[in-house]
Amino acid sequence: MDLSSIDLNLLRILHRLLQERHVSRAAQDLGLSQPAVSNALRRLRVQLGDDLLVRSAAGMQPTPLAQRLAGPIAQALELLDDALRAQAPFDPADSVRQFTLAMSDVGELYFLPVLMRALAQLAPGVTLRTTALDSPGLGPSLSTGEIDLALGSLPRLQGGFYQQSLFRQGYLCLMRNGHPMAEGPLTRAAFLACEHVRVEAPGTGHGRVDSEFERRGIRRRIRLSVPNYVALGHVLASTDLIATVPERFAERVCAALALRTHPLPVRIASGVIRQFWHQRSHRDSGHEWLRRQVSSLFADSATRA
Repeated sequence: MDLSSIDLNLLRILHRLLQERHVSRAAQDLGLSQPAVSNALRRLRVQLGDDLLVRSAAGMQPTPLAQRLAGPIAQALELLDDALRAQAPFDPADSVRQFTLAMSDVGELYFLPVLMRALAQLAPGVTLRTTALDSPGLGPSLSTGEIDLALGSLPRLQGGFYQQSLFRQGYLCLMRNGHPMAEGPLTRAAFLACEHVRVEAPGTGHGRVDSEFERRGIRRRIRLSVPNYVALGHVLASTDLIATVPERFAERVCAALALRTHPLPVRIASGVIRQFWHQRSHRDSGHEWLRRQVSSLFADSATRA
C-alpha cells in the first residue's frame, strides 16, 4: 500500500479510534459527527483491506495490523504537531488549546481557583485538565507531552527536567475551632497527647514530615491514615484529631471549615514548590505563556527576583 493513496486525515481519525476504542467518543474528541467517523473507518478498511477495529464484549478491539500501525501513526502525528506548534505563535485570546497539569489534591485546591480566574480573563478558550502527581509514569508523560507541567514538591524530578521555584512552604498544625488545645501555646507534650491524622501523600515531597518527626524522636498517636488531603478538613472539623499540613492548604480551608492553626512545637524544614517541564516543550510558545502565568500568579518575590 502506497502512503500517497491514503488521506492522512483518515489516519488522524484512526489514531483517535485506537485510543478511545469507541466511535462516538472519538467523534466527540475530534469535533466530528459519529457518521463521519464511521465513514472514515469504512474507507480505511477498504483501502487497507483489513477490519482494523472489531467489536467485542469489551468494546472495539484492534486487529494485528491496527496494532502495528498504532505506534508509527502516533509518532508521526506527534512530530507534525510539534513542528506546527513551533511555527504558530500562541495567541491566548483566540486559542482553544488544552493544557494538562499534574498536581496533588492540595495543589488543585491552591492553584486552580486562581489559575482558572486568570484564564477566564486572558484566555477564555483555553482549557485545563489535571492529573495526579503520584503516577509512576509522571516523568515519561512529561517527556511525551501527555502532561505539560507538573506543580509541586517532586524530588524524583530533580534531574533531567527544566524547573522553576515558585515558593517555599512550611508546615502547621491544623485543628478545629473549639479544640481542647486551640487556646494557648501548643507544647510538645500537648502535641504528643493528641490523636493525629497522618497524610501519606505518595509521590510528593510531603513525606519529609514523617522523616523529620522520626529523626527528632516525635512519635505521634496516629488514629487515622489517609492517602491525600481530600477529606482531611472535614474530618478535623468534626473530631478532636489534629494534623500536620502544608501552610497553603491551611490557608485555603481554615475559614471555610472553621479550623485554626498552631505553630508546630518542633521545626519541620520547609519544602520548595516548583513547576517542572520537559525539554520538548521548552520553546513552545503556548507552553512558555502558561509557565509565565504560573510564575506571575504564584512565584513569591524572592523567587521572581
